[in-house]
Amino acid sequence: MLLFVLKTANASQLDQLKEFTTVVIDTGDFNLIKQYKPTDATTNPSLLLAACNKPEYDEVIKEAVGYGIKATADKKPSPEDPELITNICDKLGVIFGTKILDIVPGYVSTEVDARLSFDTEATIKKAEKLIDMYSKVGVSKDRILIKIASTWEGIQAARKLQKKGIQTNLTLMFNFYQAIACAQADCTLISPFVGRILDWYKKSTGKDYTPEEEPGVQSVSRIYNYYKKFGHKTYVMGASFRNSGEITNLAGCDRLTIAPKLLDELSASTAQITRKLSPTHAEEECKDPEVKVTEKLFRWEMNEDAMATEKLAEGIRKFSEDIVSLENIIKEKVSNFIEG
Repeated sequence: MLLFVLKTANASQLDQLKEFTTVVIDTGDFNLIKQYKPTDATTNPSLLLAACNKPEYDEVIKEAVGYGIKATADKKPSPEDPELITNICDKLGVIFGTKILDIVPGYVSTEVDARLSFDTEATIKKAEKLIDMYSKVGVSKDRILIKIASTWEGIQAARKLQKKGIQTNLTLMFNFYQAIACAQADCTLISPFVGRILDWYKKSTGKDYTPEEEPGVQSVSRIYNYYKKFGHKTYVMGASFRNSGEITNLAGCDRLTIAPKLLDELSASTAQITRKLSPTHAEEECKDPEVKVTEKLFRWEMNEDAMATEKLAEGIRKFSEDIVSLENIIKEKVSNFIEG
């Protein structure tokens, strides 16, 4: 359904989109964040790893290494000390987040180690540690979203964190019942992965999809309409886009996190955008009955959804691999620090 059209003459698609949707940048690059002036920013291990491979971030890494060594001063520093490496990696995420918050007016997301995705209590402990680290450098928890994989265990961790006043962003979202479980847990925000859903269906069916009919676009639209119809306060933030058409077909979504390349495309085009999602029309658009998601229902529906099961597992593995790669960079820096 075509809902609203922005009339501003010669406005870029990005400026038009900002009339309907909060734009979030999907990068850890400070210069790009300054360039695009998003409201929020989100990072993940892959983005931190990419940034840390650039020489301009050497000082940031050095600061994190110095912190880690000081935090474990009771022991001789060693690149093989897992506590030291973990402290450095945690500090690195907090430094990036703090610097990003100097640029954006809203939230920054900081991700919990993906290797904790099936451990509720360890996820809570890590989240509390990160919030404490932010607090010690003067950053209020009101500006931080703790990013957690949307496993059942991750969602239960988010439920407990939200009750403690710690806000959460549930990521690696591929399934409708995942989304409902997150809303029932009062998560602040969810990140459904549009492009990764498309990747799976293209590979599975061999079919090409127009942006309007893409399964990922339809999934986010369904979740959005369900949330608005039944009064859930959790924000929907579409993520992982493959083309700008996916983005424009989700205009009106609460938030969209967009990579710099696609922000470039949207900035360069003045084609008119039509708002596709709106709370006003959600009840009419939503065809789903209200559902209470129990653990049994969650696990069954994930079992029945091959795409969601495969993409969730793949996403956790990829983020875990990137954490290991990041740790290897840190180990090398620690070795250099000791030798120097």
